[in-house]
Amino acid sequence: MAHFRVISIGTLAHHPLWGERGDVRPAHATTTLIDAGDAKILVDPSLPEQILVPRLLERSGLKPEAITHVFLTNFHPMRRRGITAFDDAQWLVGELERESVGAQLVAKFQEAEGAGDSDLAKSLRAEITLLQRCKSSPDTLAMGVDLFPLYGVTQGSCGLLLPQPSATVLVAGDTVASYEHLAEGKVLSPVFSLEQAQESFKEVIEIADLIVCGRDNVVQNPMRR
Repeated sequence: MAHFRVISIGTLAHHPLWGERGDVRPAHATTTLIDAGDAKILVDPSLPEQILVPRLLERSGLKPEAITHVFLTNFHPMRRRGITAFDDAQWLVGELERESVGAQLVAKFQEAEGAGDSDLAKSLRAEITLLQRCKSSPDTLAMGVDLFPLYGVTQGSCGLLLPQPSATVLVAGDTVASYEHLAEGKVLSPVFSLEQAQESFKEVIEIADLIVCGRDNVVQNPMRR
């Protein structure tokens, strides 16, 4: 059976449901470790490497070389600041996310080259190279760890489902950003598709007992108590 542990609790630069309007803190995503026996899956390595590596050791006793997979709930740069610390791991992202982001990056790269913007082209080439390193996630990452599409926040955002005897756990990414978003039935904005994001939010509520939020801790689903 797969077990999970939150390595780092994420936060929003400003929390609209706390009445905050301007940015008051650096944003970062919740980073979660899933231990499925031989598979050690790190989800959204958002903190910079110099912070994330000691945090991982502190929270799990693991060093980067013990991580077998890195999974990104989406390809936003904020979710992968520390990914290069896990060079020995297999990097995974949802197939639709990989394809849609790849098409956008290639188009922007060609536009930058055509405009003679070498600095932008160089930056985009680095993004393309990193995306190429990320493989499309299989439907099952390990025993007890299943891919769970949650389209809407981005075109191909996905979570991970951990069906357990006592509770169904869903690492939801920004589909459920925080406890307040869950309690008030709201999705984080802006999103790629509000309609899709709301539908994905409903799917999380329907299936998960415990939800690992994208910018908060693990929370209990009040609809399934």
